[in-house]
Amino acid sequence: MLIVEDHRVVAEGLAALINDQADMHVVGNVGTVADAGPAAAEVNPDVVLLDFRLPDGSAPEAAAAIRSLRPAAKMIFLTREDSDAARFAAVQSGASAFLHKSRAAAEVVAAVRDVARGKMLITPRTIATLLAKRRAIEAQLERLTPREKEVLRLMAEGYASRAIAAELGISYTTIRTHIRSLGSKLAVHSKLEAIVKARELGLIS
Repeated sequence: MLIVEDHRVVAEGLAALINDQADMHVVGNVGTVADAGPAAAEVNPDVVLLDFRLPDGSAPEAAAAIRSLRPAAKMIFLTREDSDAARFAAVQSGASAFLHKSRAAAEVVAAVRDVARGKMLITPRTIATLLAKRRAIEAQLERLTPREKEVLRLMAEGYASRAIAAELGISYTTIRTHIRSLGSKLAVHSKLEAIVKARELGLIS
């Protein structure tokens, strides 16, 4: 197994956990997207355990680099964020499993063992649900103008209406019109609703 995890304590803990198993062995341990591909080419892992957020990118980017060199390698994404966007990225990347970092050690070991045997732990039902949500999000995005997307993003980042007007170089009245339009299109009427909706639409992380 290859571990792609930039937090050394976590990486070492995972390595110790895996190496404790009679049927598993860690053959490499790197912390960046840039190192993931070369490491996979060198050690040819059966399974790769990837942290979703890496210093120079994300697990989907690392997975793509690894897959271009070792197409048979199976991917397990580890994440602190249990969002639909992260799950969808895992599905798009061809990951076999998506595990939250809070999962117990025994569950991680079981997932590695299952994935190594060719089991897909992201179920067809989960994939179908994610695809339906993604289609709904894309439909909502298509209804928004580029300016409305920008206004929503700034609202979600905590900007007041007058500050948004100043940031975009347009009048306060025009901003109020955009906000009313967002309210009717997306049911966004408060800063909290703007944050939730902007995250859902991928306008902020």
